[in-house]
Amino acid sequence: QVQLVESGGGLVQAGGSLNLSCAASERTFSNYAMGWFRQAPGKERDFVGAINRSGTSLYYINSVKGRFTISRDNAKNTVYLQMNSLKPEDTAVYYCAATQRGVGVQMTRWNYDYWGQGTQVTVSS
Repeated sequence: QVQLVESGGGLVQAGGSLNLSCAASERTFSNYAMGWFRQAPGKERDFVGAINRSGTSLYYINSVKGRFTISRDNAKNTVYLQMNSLKPEDTAVYYCAATQRGVGVQMTRWNYDYWGQGTQVTVSS
C-alpha cells in the first residue's frame, strides 16, 4: 500500500508560482508511474500531467504546457509539480496519484490505484 502526501499548495496571485511536492511511503517508488490531477469545486477530477517510472517521459494537458513542469526524484521518493504563470482557472485541489499499471505515462484517472489527500491551490486575479 503506497501512501502519498502532497504539500506546497497555497494562495498566490495570478502570474505567480507554486511548487507542489508529493512524498511516497513506498521504498520501491521507482516502480510507480505518477500523475497529477486537479479538481475544482463542482467539477470532475481532471488529469493535469504525468511522468513515467524513470522520469524520462512526460505528458501535459494543453492548458498547462509551457507553464507546469513535472519531475521526480526516485532517491527521495518524491514527485514535483512546478507551476509557473498561474491563472485563476488553475484554482483547484491538486492530487498526486501512483500506479504500477501499464507502461510509460498513464493519463487515465482509472489507471491510478493510490491517491494523496490533495492540496489546495488558489490563484487570485
